[in-house]
Parts: sequence; structure tokens; C-alpha cells
Amino acid sequence: MSFTELGLITPLLKAIEKKGYQTPSPIQQQAIPAVLSGQDVMAAAQTGTGKTAGFTLPILQRLDVGPRVRGNQVRALILTPTRELAAQIYENIYHYSQFMHLSSAVVYGGVKINPQMLRLRKGCDILVATPGRLLDLYQQNAVRFSQLEVLVLDEADRMLDMGFIRDIRKIIELLPKQRQNLLFSATFSPDIRELAKGLVNNPVEISVNPENSTAVTIEQRLYAVDKKQKSALLAHLIETLNWRQVLVFTKTKHGANRLARFLEERKIHAAPIHGNKSQGARTKALADFKSGEVRVLVATDIAARGIDIPQLPQVVNFDLPHVAADYVHRIGRTGRAGEVGHAVSLVCADEADDLFAIERLIGQLIEREVVAEFKPVHELPASRLDTRPIKPKKPKKPKKPKVMGESDNAGQASQKKKPQGQKSQGQKSQSQSPKAQGQKAQGQKTQGQKPRSFGKKPAAKGSQSPTGDKPAKQGGAQRSGQNRAQARPANRAKKTFSNKAQSKPQAN
Repeated sequence: MSFTELGLITPLLKAIEKKGYQTPSPIQQQAIPAVLSGQDVMAAAQTGTGKTAGFTLPILQRLDVGPRVRGNQVRALILTPTRELAAQIYENIYHYSQFMHLSSAVVYGGVKINPQMLRLRKGCDILVATPGRLLDLYQQNAVRFSQLEVLVLDEADRMLDMGFIRDIRKIIELLPKQRQNLLFSATFSPDIRELAKGLVNNPVEISVNPENSTAVTIEQRLYAVDKKQKSALLAHLIETLNWRQVLVFTKTKHGANRLARFLEERKIHAAPIHGNKSQGARTKALADFKSGEVRVLVATDIAARGIDIPQLPQVVNFDLPHVAADYVHRIGRTGRAGEVGHAVSLVCADEADDLFAIERLIGQLIEREVVAEFKPVHELPASRLDTRPIKPKKPKKPKKPKVMGESDNAGQASQKKKPQGQKSQGQKSQSQSPKAQGQKAQGQKTQGQKPRSFGKKPAAKGSQSPTGDKPAKQGGAQRSGQNRAQARPANRAKKTFSNKAQSKPQAN
């Protein structure tokens, strides 16, 4: 089958021919007609099968006819989990639409937002975006969706893994109800199907490969080695096997930096790419790697689904991933579009459990080798293929929604019922010490009295105070004296007032 038989228009066929594509992949053969018909689509395909063209080509053809886009409006929205994947999709759209009068743009975080706001003022037919930056632009009135016709969620499973589910639901609530929905994912997990319930309507389901399977064009191999010898073994393989372009995956950002520095010390030009790098540094490292200026690109899993390099020959797992499915996405960077690729893993004894989980997932044992100069001291346990079916994870129970007013009612109830010993406003505390009660009784004044200056001797009962105030009523003073007598012994009260008189100067 050729692209002409799929019903694509001449400008698209011309762009496809210019890129050198001749035969559509299986996912393209099924997805393009379904999208052209206007149906909702759920497609599962492994990395490197050409699914990006499977939805961009028919979307461009559908948008070629229709109203002109207005300012700050978008006609098609493509959501992706990572900046690299968004830039890759935008680049494909740019090449496919070069003979058409359609506009496109890409927005993601890590760069200044003002240039993106200026770009969206005139509107664009296709917008590729990451969820977080898209919401930022919407809150600043830089983008609107009243003209939206198509919504695409690419690498939907990865977006859920990265915690974008809340942002995705917020975005969906902002969109028109009448639209075409396309969901592309590596797998159809229970979480993906739960998301699809509120997204797609009577979708066409497409699955061209078994779930979590690796491409037959990828040759897989592992080298058993001690953890401390991994860096030296990698440098040895690059030099002896003359690898000219190598994509290396590590588990941590610091590990990527350390490995890149080690290779640079061995005169092997390497560059790290991970989330701590600025977007400018990440873009430059990727561009230098594609051009051949950088020989080794050391990446974390942030790049596992965002790097599209034609004819990439080598992928190395410096560290095995804890999630077995990530292994499939990592090695899927090579062996794309029918090309032969090589996937090498450096495995130490501590990673045996991760290795067994990967082999169980892909349904095959990975061929092992040992380099004589790097023979491991800690032997890697032998593998035995576990053919038992993997049980799907149970979906998490949804949290109970919080009823409005519960916290207010609880607060009012706690105020009404106070613990014993806590006084309410305007009442005397019954748990005060005798000394505190005596001082309070001695210092009581009638309403309207001025405060006695600090350090003066207390005025005698019935006499005029030094400030000229009238003495308190006899009854009040007598009651105060009775309360004071009940509260503490008389000798303790005398001792207290005598200490005050000695420690502070008397008023003249």
C-alpha cells in the first residue's frame, strides 16, 4: 500500500516524498483513514512505529478546508508530556505542511512566555503544547478554544505517569464539547481506559503490536559488569567498537553529569540532557548530537519518548530502569522505520531483579556477554524466563469528595465544646496560681481609673492615690481582701509586696 491509496491530498504527498517516505507503516495504514473520516481514535503502538505521522497528516488535510483561524484561537491542539517530544512533533508538522497555507506553533515551559504570547496573537491552526505551559497561557488570555476542532493526547500513558492527569482534566473542561478526540499511547492500561471514558465517544481502537513488545529490528545484548566498572566498560565499548552516535540512559540527573564528565576526560565528546538543564542547553545538546558534533548523549528517562533521530544505531542502558516498560521505550529510540538498531545494557548484580522483570515483560531472555578485562567480581545471577501472565495493577480507589462546610461545622463544634480548665472570654480562670490571683486582686481598679505608674508603692486603703484618683469603694476593697486571704497565706503576700518595695525605687 502507498500513501496515495490512503486518500491524502497532493501537497501532503509532495511533502512525504520530499522526506523520503514511500510506504506507510501499519499504524499509519489504519489511523489515517480513521482520522480522515472524523471518528474518535484510540491507538496503541510501540515507540518508533511512525504514529506521529499517523495523526498529523490527516489533521493537516482536515484543517486545509474550513474557516480561517482568528486571533488567539486554535483549531487543533496536540498535548505531549515533554518539551523534546513537543518540539519533535512541531518539526514534523512544519515539514508536512510546507506546501499548505496552515500555521502551527509550539509552547512549553523552561523558556520565556512573552514570545509565545506574541506568537499566539494571530492565532494558529495547530498548537503543540505541554499541559502546564498551556494552562499558564490560558490564564493570561493568550489562547482561546472556541474554534477548536481536534484534540490529540500523544503518549497519554507517559503523561499519566508524570502526574499530568489533573492538568489534562482542567484543559478538557475548557474545550468545546463538539470536537474530534485522538488518543495515542504505547499501552492501553486500566488508567488509560479510565481517562478515555470521559474523552472519546465510540472510538475506533487500533493496536498494531503486542503490548510492551520490542521491535524485531532491534538486536538486544547485555554485559555483566560490576557497578564501579560501568563507566570504564562503556568507554571501552565506544572506542573498540567505534560507535559514532550513542544514546546512553541513566537513572539519575547527577549520574548523567558524572558519566558525561568521565567520557570527556577520556576524549569522548559527550553531553548530558535532563530536567535540571535549561531548555536552551537541552535543545543545543540534542541539536549537536543529531549533527554529529556530540558523539554520546547521556540522558535520563525524560528523553525516552522525546528523541527522534533517524537511523540512530546504538542505545545503551547504563542503568536498568526500575519500571520494566521504560526499557521498551528506551530501546525504541533505535531500530525505527525498519532500520536495524542495537540495544546494549550494562548490568550489575544489584540489578538482577530489574533484569528479570524486563525479560518477563518482553517474553525473552537477553543475550549475555562478559568482557575479559571487566569480568565482574559479583556474579550476575542466571536468568530463568517467567512465562506467567503479568497481573494488571488494581486501579486506585477515588478519594471521597470533601463536602463544603464540613470544616466550618467542625470548627464551630470545637468552639462550643471546650476542654476543661479553658476559660472563655470575660471570665476568670479557676486554675491560676495563688500568686497570680493575689496580684490580680491587689491591682484591681474600678472602671475609668488610670494605670498606676510602674515602681510606685501601692496606695493605702481608703486614702487618695498619688495620681489623684478617688479610692475604690469600701465594699469592693473588702471583698478583694477576702478573696486574697482565701487564695494565699498572709505572710506570703507580705513577702511579695516587701520584695517589690525593696527592688524598685519609691516615688518622691
